[in-house]
Amino acid sequence: MSLGDQMQIKDGELMAAVDIGSNSFHMVVARMEHGEPRVIDRLRDSVRMAAGLRADGTLDAEHRARALNCLAKFGQRIAGIPTVRVRAVATNTVRRLASPQAFLTAAETALGHPVEVVSGREEGRLIFLGVAHDLSASREPRLVIDIGGGSTEFIIGRGLAPMHTESVQVGCIASTQRFFPGGKLTRKRWQRARGEIGVLLQQFSEEYLEAGWTDAYGSSGSAKAIGAVVHAMKLSDHGVTPASLAALRDAMLDQGQISTLKLPGLAEERAPVFAGAVVIFEAAFAALGIQRMQICESSMREGLLWDLIGRAGGSDPRTASIDALASRYGVDRAQARRVESTALVLFDQVAASWKLDAEAREWLSWAARVHEIGLAIAHSQYHHHGAYILRNADLAGFSRQEQHLLAAITQAHRRKPDKTTFAALPQRYRQLAKHITALLRLAVLFRRARRAESLPPLRLTATNQRLTVHLPAAWLEQHPLSEADLEQEITPMGELGITLSLSTH
Repeated sequence: MSLGDQMQIKDGELMAAVDIGSNSFHMVVARMEHGEPRVIDRLRDSVRMAAGLRADGTLDAEHRARALNCLAKFGQRIAGIPTVRVRAVATNTVRRLASPQAFLTAAETALGHPVEVVSGREEGRLIFLGVAHDLSASREPRLVIDIGGGSTEFIIGRGLAPMHTESVQVGCIASTQRFFPGGKLTRKRWQRARGEIGVLLQQFSEEYLEAGWTDAYGSSGSAKAIGAVVHAMKLSDHGVTPASLAALRDAMLDQGQISTLKLPGLAEERAPVFAGAVVIFEAAFAALGIQRMQICESSMREGLLWDLIGRAGGSDPRTASIDALASRYGVDRAQARRVESTALVLFDQVAASWKLDAEAREWLSWAARVHEIGLAIAHSQYHHHGAYILRNADLAGFSRQEQHLLAAITQAHRRKPDKTTFAALPQRYRQLAKHITALLRLAVLFRRARRAESLPPLRLTATNQRLTVHLPAAWLEQHPLSEADLEQEITPMGELGITLSLSTH
């Protein structure tokens, strides 16, 4: 049974998405109706977590408490929804924590569900997915800009798929704090902010201009706030323009102080970070030649819902990422297929005993396809090279924790596994990683010849901590290398907490 068959979301089922942003925390609860998520509840809290991020990568007590209190409220609302129907992701501020796991452990306890940390580019993919589903169908490239509290994502995509994604370390909180210390608004400070942000955007502006996008859209609270003020001040009849941004800038500079900033249509809670958002958009309009930007209601949380539906329905973007990675690093596809098919045969024999589900089977399949990517660098220590690639590559659909899981399996699939590799994983992944690694090691062992050959009837039996390989005695006599390999596997398997034994008949 495939993951899609097992996890297909049916009409009437509830799902939820949680966006742990640097400025605001958002949650949407939706009901599946006619193949689409119908939002039935929204919760939002202006936590401003980025304001509590210290220079040493720690989070101050006040903002940590606010974050966990918000997640506890979210957790109460979604307490009855199964974990497989909930996706919670953390973005820039958690990415920048010196020791994110301590916060994540507390966050998962408060929410009652796992929390994933996504890269800036994965954040951009999810944003575009949410925005694209909210717009009318078009074959033309579109530009989407999403200003968060700590970073800004720039995405060009066509249809539902992003073509270019960039994440820049400027956000409405970070920029307001950095460029307007003490809340003082001056023209000199504004010009410095716009200039420095413009330099950052030059890294990709030429590529984006050449991409030929037609329409620009702003998502997230910052874009909505700017759109609301532009509308209330009657600065533009349709969307946000360079002239309307200039008028906003001048109106703010005339007032001179963030603490007393008041503009028509500007919510009181948005005022403390409004200047940072406006100057980022002004720099972006200049760098990318934007003449008009429309405001979109959907953002990453809606993208999370659609991604959840895709994963459940068999169109998981992670599979495409794995196959693309294998191609990029010239993996021997025939050998990978042999290892994968053997590993899955073994998996099906022990899945019930080890309580492994269809998602675990998917992890084994992915690991088998890319376990040799490190060979593109060198044969010596290739499992370490492969693990490094998997930890650091941009893999669409994968969270950072998921990439670390795949890297741990790859690193431990040969030689003596390092226990610290698994200890560094979130608790929920540790036993899964050890079981998947054990099965992958055996599959690689049986496919050591790297050629198409028939294997004997392979049978595994398992208990929680014991794995027994049952093989014909006659076959072992004819394959002394395989017998030696199996005997040598006993010690490495012990490092995985598994007692390996061989039974002949």
